[in-house]
Amino acid sequence: MPAYKDKDRGSWYASFYYEDWTGKRKKKLKRGFARKKDAEAWEAEFLRAGARSCDMTFGSLVELYLADMKPRLRLNTIRSKEYIIDKKLLPFFKDLQVNEITPAHVRKWQADLLSREKSQTYIKTINNQLSAIFNYAVRYYNLSENPVRVAGSVGRKKAAEMKFWTVDQFNAFIDHVPKFPARVGLSILFWTGLRIGELLALSPEDIDLEAGTLSVTKSFQMIDGKEVITEPKTPKSRRVVPLPKKLCEEIRKYEAALYEPQPGDRLFSFTKSYFHQQMAKGCAASGVEKIRLHDLRHSHASLLIHLGVPVLLVSERLGHEDVETTLRTYGHLYPSTSTEAVEKLDKLMS
Repeated sequence: MPAYKDKDRGSWYASFYYEDWTGKRKKKLKRGFARKKDAEAWEAEFLRAGARSCDMTFGSLVELYLADMKPRLRLNTIRSKEYIIDKKLLPFFKDLQVNEITPAHVRKWQADLLSREKSQTYIKTINNQLSAIFNYAVRYYNLSENPVRVAGSVGRKKAAEMKFWTVDQFNAFIDHVPKFPARVGLSILFWTGLRIGELLALSPEDIDLEAGTLSVTKSFQMIDGKEVITEPKTPKSRRVVPLPKKLCEEIRKYEAALYEPQPGDRLFSFTKSYFHQQMAKGCAASGVEKIRLHDLRHSHASLLIHLGVPVLLVSERLGHEDVETTLRTYGHLYPSTSTEAVEKLDKLMS
């Protein structure tokens, strides 16, 4: 492990060959060391942490990461990743060597991110994406550690406030929605807790009005300006949802108004923006506080919890992957559970 004297500069340098992450033989040169042993120590550290360990640029790592992820994830998920990577990560990290990116680099990037972005949940999402890329490098390309984990997290996992409507608010709102298809679609969202993509993918064959059930088997997305039917969000998103009788009647009237729908046709041949617009008009006309389209799903969960539906059934109806997801999202809506349990114990003891 020799070091060499730079006679022109009066300093020492390290020069040696090593194998990069692809197994290719490369030469490494580093100048400017005051002492011979400093150059030797740097070479030893490089070979320990750097050889065959991510001496590629961050931009190259991203290409490998996305190529690996694309066959494993839904197209809309990949598009979301690509947007965050292109707009939020590559401008800062693209040309840096992965094994030379330090927690200090990440902290500087985080500070800039915090100054530019307002949404704490979006900041968390962006930071998590950077961490995921470094985790990938740790797992598959021998990176010694994830600098994002050392730097610490930023942002918040949950929004500060979750809004939802009561049944009275929804009833005051729904009759003021201008278009009949939108009234039916919004009613399905409120009374079933479906995601908007699940609603937009529904076809006549998914609904059994005699049995009073609705089957979630797919999701609808607009990706790169094209209409795309995808798999549901998670395996547990595939589910059969029992329907209230009055909702079945509304769906029956809606289907009767359609022109010869085929079993595989989309029942609601609209986009997400159509329902956004109709919802906004209904709120303006009714005076009911405006909430997000996705908050209709929260409203349904809140209604089930208020009715005393067990959390396992709430989780299954919403298509959550596990009960923990339901509790993380809606656990704050169960404030009286502990008190009620103690009251029942008191009655048994007396």
